[in-house]
Amino acid sequence: MLDNMPRGTIVIEELEIGMARHLRKQIGDEDIELFAQISTDHNPVHLDDDYARDTIFGGRIAHGMLTAGLISAVIGEQLPGHGTVYLGQTLKFMAPVRPGDTVYAEVRVREIDHSKRRVTLDCHCTVGDTVVLKGEAVVLAPSAKFD
Repeated sequence: MLDNMPRGTIVIEELEIGMARHLRKQIGDEDIELFAQISTDHNPVHLDDDYARDTIFGGRIAHGMLTAGLISAVIGEQLPGHGTVYLGQTLKFMAPVRPGDTVYAEVRVREIDHSKRRVTLDCHCTVGDTVVLKGEAVVLAPSAKFD
């Protein structure tokens, strides 16, 4: 299940402080298995029920970077969107995401430096009322002047 806002590009000339975009995605077993294959991270806390039951999480969890990838999807597809280049990202993982959880990922414009085309974005992911990830991204936004 994937629920998100329209995709495309918002050029830096049209960005405003406080502008936000989001997506909502249910994380399933297949997502976790595919991420393990792509990333080569086969930590059993993500893949093995018996192993994960005996960890501090008490069960399997999704890869943290799988959750972080939803932030990347909002940035690359919605805000600013197509043509955006990542310059940096900070992340703090606050709580686990479990198979079957629906993650809400949101990105909000905090600062705009028009002279450098740099945009600072506040980022967070929640499962219900629980913040599972928070951070900041700095990106080079696309510009109407460079089409």
